[in-house]
Amino acid sequence: MRLSLCLAPILVLSHANAASPEDRYIAARDAAIAKFAKQMDAGQTGDAVDKAEAAARADLKVQLTTILSESARAGFGPAQLNLDTLYKGDEGFGMLDALRFDADTGKGGAKAGQGADGSYVEPKAHVIVTTETLFTRWLQGHKDWWDKGSKNVPQQFDAALKFEGLYTQAISTDAAVINFNELPIARPTAATSTYAFLAGRTQDDTPDRADEVFAVALANGKVYIAYGGIEPAVQVPACSAIRAGYIKRADEAEEKLRRKQIDKKAYDKLGNLREQGEAAFRRCFTERAPQQPAFAEATRQAQALLETALGK
Repeated sequence: MRLSLCLAPILVLSHANAASPEDRYIAARDAAIAKFAKQMDAGQTGDAVDKAEAAARADLKVQLTTILSESARAGFGPAQLNLDTLYKGDEGFGMLDALRFDADTGKGGAKAGQGADGSYVEPKAHVIVTTETLFTRWLQGHKDWWDKGSKNVPQQFDAALKFEGLYTQAISTDAAVINFNELPIARPTAATSTYAFLAGRTQDDTPDRADEVFAVALANGKVYIAYGGIEPAVQVPACSAIRAGYIKRADEAEEKLRRKQIDKKAYDKLGNLREQGEAAFRRCFTERAPQQPAFAEATRQAQALLETALGK
């Protein structure tokens, strides 16, 4: 009897210390990152290393598939790992730990993916799924991700969803995601929190139109991020004209400075006219886009995409 009483706490403690499936996933991911970083530092590159990296990502996909237990969605291909690479320093490193489902078709109904002629058709929509706890761990790991002086993702869930940099860091590392306007979607019954917005992407200036939507939901302990292109795109010509006016003024000021028609002091007093034009365009677009007929259609498409993400 005394022996049983002594063993019971040990068994309970052992169970409490057992690593969860998510803990094992994170441990495997971090071990692989460290392994490949060490090999890269040692100058070990080539097909063998790349195959090992691909195999490590395949293993992580298997683990996430078991953790998430997500069923297939009509019109979407099989689940893919959302991590593009385990090589530190590569574009795409540090993306959200999640599974991604890509639409079978692209714009205009063409088959998505690599064509026989070598061209690539971007899927018209994507669905990303992770657990709430993995999402929270990802936020914590990215609180100081970008260089000093750049704003990093907020640590509070609702604030993070409204931060456009989240989507650039988590899923779109080759182009910045622009949040033009929040979209007034209805919260699905299964969801405890939702957020949707009208979007565009850029590698430089803010685009003239919003041609994409993002919709996010927290439901049943999972985070769903759905995004895709919309037709028609939302445009506000009057806002584009405002920005064009600033650009014209900037060009004229630069020309006057070059011709010495104004001095550097007078030029500097004008401020950065191009940045002013970008800011004026964004303010105008945010204010006027909801009055455009295409805005309501974008909201409808975001709602439908979120319902698909949730398996409705």
